[in-house]
Amino acid sequence: MPIRLFGLFIVLCGASLLVGARQLAWPQLVSLSGDAWLTLTASRLPRLAALVLTGVGLSVCGVILQHIVRNKFVEPGTSGGLDAAKLGILVSLTALPPALADSTLGRMLFALVFCFAASLLYIALIRRIRFRNTVLVPVIGLMYGSVLSAAAEFYAYRQGMLQSMQGWLLGDFSKIVEGHYELIYLVLPIVALTYLYAQRFTVLGMGEDMATSLGLSYAATMTLGLLLVSVTVAATVITVGAIPFVGLVVPHLVARRYGENLGRTLPLIALSGAALLLVCDIAGRLLLYPFEVPIGLTAGGVGGVLFFVLLLRGAR
Repeated sequence: MPIRLFGLFIVLCGASLLVGARQLAWPQLVSLSGDAWLTLTASRLPRLAALVLTGVGLSVCGVILQHIVRNKFVEPGTSGGLDAAKLGILVSLTALPPALADSTLGRMLFALVFCFAASLLYIALIRRIRFRNTVLVPVIGLMYGSVLSAAAEFYAYRQGMLQSMQGWLLGDFSKIVEGHYELIYLVLPIVALTYLYAQRFTVLGMGEDMATSLGLSYAATMTLGLLLVSVTVAATVITVGAIPFVGLVVPHLVARRYGENLGRTLPLIALSGAALLLVCDIAGRLLLYPFEVPIGLTAGGVGGVLFFVLLLRGAR
């Protein structure tokens, strides 16, 4: 199965390079056609890199949150982290001086802090619930995220940024070109650290009492996990916008088939997340060709249906 998945991933990467408003063919690339190579290097390759890294980052974020909360239906989009990052970006645009508000670093820091704080608050809220079941935890997360999203929209409305916010926070890879996507490379050290601490996150998923009895610093490991999630969410939202459900569906399906040992399943989760996002992006480019459907809509549609199916199965 991993070999077939890797083969599918390679095919999807090739299709992603060739499909678009301007068709590219292998003979053009082999003949070193100037226009074709410019399109490939300035647009298609950066877009492919952003797609792969975003898919990897969101799926890894999802599995970290699922082990922290001990629920398979949790990810940044169902725990308020994604909406908090949006709110953080909006606040940075108005609270910071113009020079800092226009900088990627300023927006990144605000998105990171808001996402981290919202995730901590969500976990504290979940812990106060005495009777928890599989369905209740993500439902509370969706309600919590809706409150944060409403706060973000109200803030944008008061600042006169509502229409622009709805445009640039929707997940969309069509704006990815060389020189405007490099922040997404922050995902690479995040994935490396996650793999380095994979066994600790696996133990974390056993619960606080079990993790503590095995000698794990529960609070420190949880804080590290939330920090890794917050950095990834902030980088992806700033670079490509909000993309929901990828971090929920992929880890859940991989865990059902291969178990929950992250040391063994993390590469599969990362590769599956990248493949799913490539499928959604290619579908978005072909549905209304030569126009393009934003990936936030295609990924949200596919992921939402899968989430609903998994939620119904989990409730039985």
